[in-house]
Amino acid sequence: MPDSRSNGTSLSATSPSLLEQVAQRDPDAWRRLTELYGPLIFHWCRRQGLGEHDAADVLQDVFASVARAVDGFELRPGATFCGWLWTITRNQMRDWFRLRGRQTQAAGGTAAWQQLAEVAESLSDNPDEFTEPSEMNALFRRGLELVRCEFEDRTWQIFWQAVVHERPTSDVAEQFDISSNAVRQAKSRVLRRLRRELGGA
Repeated sequence: MPDSRSNGTSLSATSPSLLEQVAQRDPDAWRRLTELYGPLIFHWCRRQGLGEHDAADVLQDVFASVARAVDGFELRPGATFCGWLWTITRNQMRDWFRLRGRQTQAAGGTAAWQQLAEVAESLSDNPDEFTEPSEMNALFRRGLELVRCEFEDRTWQIFWQAVVHERPTSDVAEQFDISSNAVRQAKSRVLRRLRRELGGA
């Protein structure tokens, strides 16, 4: 499986059309959004030291914030949905650590949670620094699963052989008895649809 950040498909932005559907409270669009990005948010939380149950709680808080704020999100040049989502996650982790800090101090404990909140607040704005390549590849695969049903099996197999298995275009063309240009067109069709679901220019 190629690294999603090196194959020409950016996975750190989300299609404006998907976000518009989410902003319009489309249940199916919201389901797709949570399926696509829920595991990534959970990964970010775990990377910052939260346990599974606490990470799941923060995950719910993140999506609640997204639901409230998505109307105002604009995919401007240089901005990405993934970066925006990371900022929300970072802020929710900061608030979670601060709440734990107040609870611990009220019980006579230390200020360690408050220190963790300060660490969370100082984290970089770049989500790539906290995201394993395997997580981005998993996001890539989830996106593919969501759009798979929109393509004929032959088109999908051509794409899969050329992109996922990274076989030379000429070899794929020979296998399916088509021209190299037809292989490139099949790849382009699927990747365009994937960009609409996940983003990318």
